[in-house]
Amino acid sequence: MHARVVAVSASGAYTFTKPNRDAIRLVAGLGVEGDVHSGETVKHRSRVAQDPDQPNLRQVHLIHQELFAEVAEAGFAVAPGELGENITTCGLDLLGLPAGTLLHIGETAVVEVTGLRNPCRQIDDFRHGLLKEVVGRDAEGNVVRKAGVMGVVREGGTVHPGDPVTVHLPAAPHLPLAPV
Repeated sequence: MHARVVAVSASGAYTFTKPNRDAIRLVAGLGVEGDVHSGETVKHRSRVAQDPDQPNLRQVHLIHQELFAEVAEAGFAVAPGELGENITTCGLDLLGLPAGTLLHIGETAVVEVTGLRNPCRQIDDFRHGLLKEVVGRDAEGNVVRKAGVMGVVREGGTVHPGDPVTVHLPAAPHLPLAPV
C-alpha cells in the first residue's frame, strides 16, 4: 500500500476535535491556514503559558488511520479529526520516522516531522479510558506515545484526501522522535 492522506481537518477555535474538510492549505512557516494552532510561535495553551515566544514545532498534527483500528479493538470508535489532528494518513509508520523526516504531501506541500504528540487528559475527556490506549509501555517499561506526530510546514500547498505522501529521511544518524 502506498502512503496517502485519508482525511484533512482544521478548526479556527480551541476545540479538541477538528471537522473534516475537502482540503486544507498549508502555509510555509505557519501551519494550516485558518487553524487555531497556526503560527510561528506556540499556540497550544499549555505551551503559551510556559513561554509564548518559543517556536511552534506543532504547526501540523498527523495521525495514522491504523491507530483507529487498534483502539477499535479495545472498544473505542474514533474517526479522522476527532483526536485533533490536521492530517490523517494510512500506509505510513509515522511513529517510526526519525526527527527531521520530510513528508511530501500532494503536489507541493512539505512537512518536517519535529516530534511526537504528547497525549493529554483531554483524550480521556473525549472518550473515557482512551488515553491508556494511546499511551502505553513497551517490553522494557518505556513510555510509548501513539497519538501521532507533529511537524512544521517547510513548503506550502493544498492537501486533499487521497493525496500521496512521500517520505524523505534525513541524513544519518537518525534521531528518534521525542515529545514536542
